[in-house]
Amino acid sequence: MRGARALLIPVLLLLLALPFSRGRYNDDFDDDEDIVDFDDNDFAEFEDMNDDPVAEEETASPRVSPSSQPDEDEDEATVELEDGQDGFDDSETQVDCLNTVPDHLQNSWESYYMEILMVTGLLAYIMNYIIGKNKNSRLAHAWFSSHRELLESNFALVGDDGTSKEAVSTGKLNQENEHIYNLWCSGRVCCEGMLIQLKFLKRQDLLNVLARMMRPVCDQVQIKVTLTEEDMDTFVFAVGTKKAMARLQKEMQDLSEFCGDKPKSGAKYGLPDSLAILSEMGEVTDGVMDNKMVHYITNHADKIESIHFSDQFSGPKVMQEEGQPLKLPDTKKTLLFTFNVPGMGNTSPKDMDSLLPLMNMVIYSIDKVKKLRLNREGKQKADRNRARVEENFLKQTHAQRQEAPQPRREEKKRAEKERIMNEEDPERQRRLEEAAQRREQKKIEKKQMKMKQIKVKAM
Repeated sequence: MRGARALLIPVLLLLLALPFSRGRYNDDFDDDEDIVDFDDNDFAEFEDMNDDPVAEEETASPRVSPSSQPDEDEDEATVELEDGQDGFDDSETQVDCLNTVPDHLQNSWESYYMEILMVTGLLAYIMNYIIGKNKNSRLAHAWFSSHRELLESNFALVGDDGTSKEAVSTGKLNQENEHIYNLWCSGRVCCEGMLIQLKFLKRQDLLNVLARMMRPVCDQVQIKVTLTEEDMDTFVFAVGTKKAMARLQKEMQDLSEFCGDKPKSGAKYGLPDSLAILSEMGEVTDGVMDNKMVHYITNHADKIESIHFSDQFSGPKVMQEEGQPLKLPDTKKTLLFTFNVPGMGNTSPKDMDSLLPLMNMVIYSIDKVKKLRLNREGKQKADRNRARVEENFLKQTHAQRQEAPQPRREEKKRAEKERIMNEEDPERQRRLEEAAQRREQKKIEKKQMKMKQIKVKAM
């Protein structure tokens, strides 16, 4: 039994570890001929083992109890440690494995710095949106609370939102977006309506907040009053900061056409040096700038951006596009006011109360314009200016009006030729061609007759 067990051990090692057995067999042979002989003899291995059974027992005994042979060579002990891996400590192996993990796979805060920055930026944007939106809402309601009594005493309807068919006074602001609030008022003598627009800074936009750190700007209140046709005379007038006047003269259609001169200083009327005047004629300036108006403008010059009165208001300049009718734009008699809110961006609800005197100025301007009437010479000059503007417009668009019907005539001729060519009856096709030729001949004769008449008149 012991001999059979000794024979089975090499066979199992041969089947489980074929490469090691091949290397061992190759070492036992010195040349190729011995290898061939060994491969031909299937029982050669068993014969070698039977020849030296004692050696097999000596070889197998260290595997069972290595401590029983203290005199064993160091080489054999080293081989046994490599085969069994019994000499390594598990803790040392784990430490080596941890030390070999790549840096980008290790869990640390440095691996997530990009995600941390993105989350921080997103939270900052959300917080700024909520804070900025709430502040604009507080400013708008603070303005309305301080002006509500004045508006309700001068207008029958305050705060119509336009959702119902009948005009209903809602008594509240209409929010267009997070930084623009509107208020519509109507029901007053000589006034079709008044639109008040509160244009606050985009405090809900973080990028806009950062941009304002480099270039501060202020909130604005814009008021547009539309008058009836018979309650305003024919004149154009504007007063405001020098920068605003230069910009409006370039952008607005009426100021560029009727106020061609450069903005003039208002020192004659006691206005600050920061303000300038644009006027169609001197009579209009004298009529508008009375003592009360000068008092309003002088005491609140830091809040006034521009004041614009016009019977020819049509908005900014618009270039005529192809396909649009070549006519003068529609105009309305309008009063425009633009006021700057104090604080230069750092506005508080208390600052909105300081705009109340300017609303009184708006009410006074409506009554002032209604009473203002030009004398006979001023009226004639205003009419000549409007006729001049219309004539210049017609001259500029004359060539375009002449060219506009040309494509239609060519299209009509092309359609008539196609109809003649598509006619299947040759006789009818011939008659249509003759009729077209006669029409062309009549047009030519008519032109020649006109030329003859012109020559006779010239003689």
